[in-house]
Amino acid sequence: MSSRFRGYLPVVIDVETAGFDAKKDALLEVAAVLIEMDNDGKLQRGKTIQVNVEPFLGANLNPEALAFNGINPHHPFRMAKPEDEALKIIFQPVRQALKEAQCKRAILVGHNAAFDLNFINAAVDRVGIKRNPFHPFSTFDTVSLCGLAYGQTVLAKSAKAANMEWSTTEAHSAAYDAEQTATLFCKIVNLWLEHAPELVSDIKLDL
Repeated sequence: MSSRFRGYLPVVIDVETAGFDAKKDALLEVAAVLIEMDNDGKLQRGKTIQVNVEPFLGANLNPEALAFNGINPHHPFRMAKPEDEALKIIFQPVRQALKEAQCKRAILVGHNAAFDLNFINAAVDRVGIKRNPFHPFSTFDTVSLCGLAYGQTVLAKSAKAANMEWSTTEAHSAAYDAEQTATLFCKIVNLWLEHAPELVSDIKLDL
């Protein structure tokens, strides 16, 4: 894995939020899916980590966003964690995966990845985490990859084009969307391995 992506470990992240402004709107859910590599160099989905997040003090809660994702931020059964604790829950297994894969840093994989990274970075800044395991601006965006591989950019349509199951009732939860995104990412990378093995075999770690 360390040589496949130049020392970076792809980790799929999906967030559910109370709006589009990472600095003002609440972060409500975060899910991470670890990516693993088998002995043949093919990627596969690993462990999923998901946490519900308490809105930070003064956070904006856009009613339209909440209606879209169906989240009640104040529901007692959410068992939501403060942002600092929530990020630790996500980051700890990512750091362990980095160590095991001998990679230097995680790189966020997401569908419209900049959106997810902006919310992660904003939360990191709010709680003062010094060691963010993710690259601060580089991402792998499955919107672009799916456009290339399947001619689709919407997550649901991309999944169907890749012959994956899609549940409209489970969609827009962070864990489900992250797992579907992870499956798509693995499929596309594995297609490249299948159709251009000589190029993949020539990849060398260039730090």
